[in-house]
Amino acid sequence: MDTRRGLIVLLAFNEEECIATTVAELREALPDLDVLVVDDGSRDQTAERARAAGAFVLTHPFNLGVAAGEASGLLYASRHGYAQVIRMDGDGQHDPASVPALREALQSGVELVIGSRFAGVASFRSTWLRRFGNQFLAGLLSTLSRQRITDPTSGFRGFGPQAIRFFARTHPHDYPEPESVLMAARQGFPIAEVAVRMRPRLTGTSSLTPWKSAFYMAKVSFALLMERVRPV
Repeated sequence: MDTRRGLIVLLAFNEEECIATTVAELREALPDLDVLVVDDGSRDQTAERARAAGAFVLTHPFNLGVAAGEASGLLYASRHGYAQVIRMDGDGQHDPASVPALREALQSGVELVIGSRFAGVASFRSTWLRRFGNQFLAGLLSTLSRQRITDPTSGFRGFGPQAIRFFARTHPHDYPEPESVLMAARQGFPIAEVAVRMRPRLTGTSSLTPWKSAFYMAKVSFALLMERVRPV
C-alpha cells in the first residue's frame, strides 16, 4: 500500500451484487488510487467480494449508518497518511469518470469538494419532493455557510489533508453531507463544488419514501441550525 496515493472510500451495506463490479471498475479507471470498502455491518458477502476484487476492507460489527461509515474511512486515511480521499457509494451510481474533476479541485488547494448533481450536468433525475427538499436545504446551507451550495446531500465528495485530519477527529453523527459542509466552512477550509454525473443504481432501490424525505429535511435543517450556534 503506497500511502502517497489517494484513497477512494466506498460505503457499502448489503451490496454483494454490485460491489465487486464497482471496485473493479474503479481500479481499472483510476489505477493510481487505492480503494477502501467500508462494510457497514452487511449481512451478505459484501466484504468478501470487495476483498476478492482487490479492495482494502473495513467491516463494522453491525450497521452504524452513513456518518459512521464516512468517519471510519477518514480515520483510516488519516492513520495511513493519505493526502486525498474521494468518498463514493458502493452501489455504482457515482461515475468514476467524474473523479478527476474532484481531484483537480483538491490539488488546487480546496479542502472539501462536493460533487454536485445539479451544477450543469443533466444526468440526475429525482422526484419533485426530493428536488424541493434539496433546494430548501441548499438555500439554508448556503446562507449559514456564506457560500453557494447547490447539492447539500451529495455523497460524492473529496477531502484534502486538513479536512481528513479534522474530520477523523470530529465528525457529524447524523447527517455527514450537509453538516460537514457547514463545519468545514466554520473552520475556514476552502470549499468548492464540481459537476458530476450520476448513474442508475446497479442493484436495489432507494430507501427514501416521501415521508422519510420530509422527515429527513426537517431533521437536517434542525441539525444545521444547531451546528451554526455550536462553539467552534
